[in-house]
Amino acid sequence: MSVKVKQWKGAWWVFINHQGRRKAKRIGEGDAGKKAAKEAAAKIAAKLALGELQLEDVKIPTLRDYAEEWLRTYAARSTKPRTYELYESLLRRHILPELGELQLPEVHREKIRRLLTARGEEGLSRGTLRNILAPLRELLNQALDDGLIANNPAARLGRSLLRGPEPMGKRRLEIFTEEELAHLLSTADQEYPDQADLIRLLAWSGMREGEALGLQWGDLDLHGGFVGIQRTISHRQGRLLVGTPKSGKPRRVDLPRDLLARLTQRWEIVKAEAAFEGKEPVSWVFLNRAGNPLDDKNFRSRFWYPLLEKAGLRRLKPHALRHTYASLLLKRGESVVYVKEQLGHSSIQVTVDLYGHLIPGAHRGAVEALADATGRNLGATKQKQEPQPSLQVPDFLGGPSRTRTSDPLIKSQLLYQL
Repeated sequence: MSVKVKQWKGAWWVFINHQGRRKAKRIGEGDAGKKAAKEAAAKIAAKLALGELQLEDVKIPTLRDYAEEWLRTYAARSTKPRTYELYESLLRRHILPELGELQLPEVHREKIRRLLTARGEEGLSRGTLRNILAPLRELLNQALDDGLIANNPAARLGRSLLRGPEPMGKRRLEIFTEEELAHLLSTADQEYPDQADLIRLLAWSGMREGEALGLQWGDLDLHGGFVGIQRTISHRQGRLLVGTPKSGKPRRVDLPRDLLARLTQRWEIVKAEAAFEGKEPVSWVFLNRAGNPLDDKNFRSRFWYPLLEKAGLRRLKPHALRHTYASLLLKRGESVVYVKEQLGHSSIQVTVDLYGHLIPGAHRGAVEALADATGRNLGATKQKQEPQPSLQVPDFLGGPSRTRTSDPLIKSQLLYQL
């Protein structure tokens, strides 16, 4: 038996699960509704325990109805805007067309498994399948808390279905070569000088696009040579949304001298222009013509993709600069730990999974040393029957003069070398 008080559809409800039957009752709104719902829940629990109350079957919402309410009341408040958009898109495109008309208790584990299997056979990667499963699992967790289902059929489903290496050809990071990146940066200086610093920052720091666009002058330590990543920004329906970095934690990123010099010069110009106008300098580093933080969509459409066309390069997203940064550092022998810290990954496993295959021959020196050492020892073992000179020279140390061989020629050669 369970009697729980939950807020749903803007009001406080009592959800009852007793002897296989479930019932939900709307109590009221606001603080008064919450207090009344708690009092009602206590009375209902007492009557059920004494057998004084019998439940009638209640109509359980469909997955579609519950998902719409879940998106509005939970996901919109508890997730970042991009995560919310992703959840809404995945539910609308993949989950609800197949499972949306089922009542919540009818969403069985096997039906979810068949859905993911079908999507995988259509060519979706395992990463995309994990993304599809994520909002469904969270949604059903909430339904479980509300007492509408007895267990979450999506819990731990990915352990057996979505583990293992990605099939060959399924995942390929899009990156620029060193030559392509050099050409891209040179073209940016020529064609879009006002945006060249931003493009270099993305290429030489591994920052995410929203992190770079959300940079403020106070985040930069131009003398220490680093930047503190404090926030990420995005624009939705004309509104500026400011949030924490993806990991939820700030981090420090080292910057190269050339980029520091460029940013220093940019800061001096900003201060001079502000002083001329008698104003305080704008805090944001990268601005549009209106003096507001640059919109990521505006940056892509007006500068990034035209730049790629002028440079004659593939049409890759700006995020390719982040992948390029990481892969080139690793190929040059930088440690995975350092790259992980620069990128702000939640764990080193994420870094290894993404970029580990891009380090061909990184440990060849250690492999060759191992083969050389064990190969020489193996050769010595194979020649046990043949007399070998001793590397000890007891005659010089005052010990016994006997060596492991009585061959005077070998002995004289040893003495000559010593």
